[in-house]
Amino acid sequence: MRPIPLSEHHDVGLFDLDGVVYAGSARIRYAAESIGAARRSGMRAAFVTNNASRTPADVAAKLAEAGVPAEIEDIITSAQVAAGVLAERLEPGSAVLVVGDRGLTEAVSGVGLRPVSSAEDRPSAVVQGHSPRTGWIQLAEATIAVRSGALWVATNADSTIPTDRGVLAGNGAFVRVVGEVLGREPDVVAGKPERTMHHAAVQRTAARLPLVIGDRLDTDIEGATSSNCDSLYVMTGVSTPAEVVAAVPQQRPTYVASDLRGLLHPGISVAEAAARAASGRWTAREGEIVAGDEAPGVDDRADYLALACALTWRGERARPGDDAARRLAAELGLDG
Repeated sequence: MRPIPLSEHHDVGLFDLDGVVYAGSARIRYAAESIGAARRSGMRAAFVTNNASRTPADVAAKLAEAGVPAEIEDIITSAQVAAGVLAERLEPGSAVLVVGDRGLTEAVSGVGLRPVSSAEDRPSAVVQGHSPRTGWIQLAEATIAVRSGALWVATNADSTIPTDRGVLAGNGAFVRVVGEVLGREPDVVAGKPERTMHHAAVQRTAARLPLVIGDRLDTDIEGATSSNCDSLYVMTGVSTPAEVVAAVPQQRPTYVASDLRGLLHPGISVAEAAARAASGRWTAREGEIVAGDEAPGVDDRADYLALACALTWRGERARPGDDAARRLAAELGLDG
């Protein structure tokens, strides 16, 4: 009986975007081809992003530029989820102070609420999402409105965002500016890792056995864990392999892969590596990881990472035990 690839085992892939499919304007290697192959094997794809600055149409266009065709219905943004939270709590037509970009403004107006930009409009709520144009004036208006009693909703709390020029400040950094002044946190955070975001994605896709695919432990992987959902961590974005090895239990992925090609194989499972004390050509001997005589598997880096995670998560120190292991540990940043 042939091993079943992840793309055949799971009916829906819930893909993060930044750091998984693209980084800024750059395509991530193998992403488009792997998503296409996964779809052909039966996996439906939905794209779940904490970035609230773009409309679903904008996201679909950006995916098309990255070689990944998508319908607007395939896209779930934290702006949409935040707007849904507001609609549940406010009267239709209520004023909402929007700190964010067009994607968030359109999501708010799309649920029958009235976007405003000043605390003088006496908004019933403040919703805060990422925008490259956010500055002191917008943060000041948000601070005044929340202090006056407005409900405060953040689309997400990601402290960073990957860009063409490297990792830069994300929405969470600006949310903390307002929080520092007010001495409190938002009333609601809508995006990953909160269950609200995951449930919205599952409901939209009618997924029976979804797989969360992401690069960030504190959003993608933690969101999957909190919803009892399998997850695949890919090494193409923000969180590093060293951070995966050191991850707290709620941020530990089910599977690891170098990139999205991992979808097309049975999945390199940390639990399986722990049970076998081996993964691919790598074997653990009293905490030391050594290479066997066989050729590297389809993802040698992920095989090594899975075994390093398995040892560390059960309280052992994973040590490279031969030259091949030392070279790969250094490449992955696991030789510190």
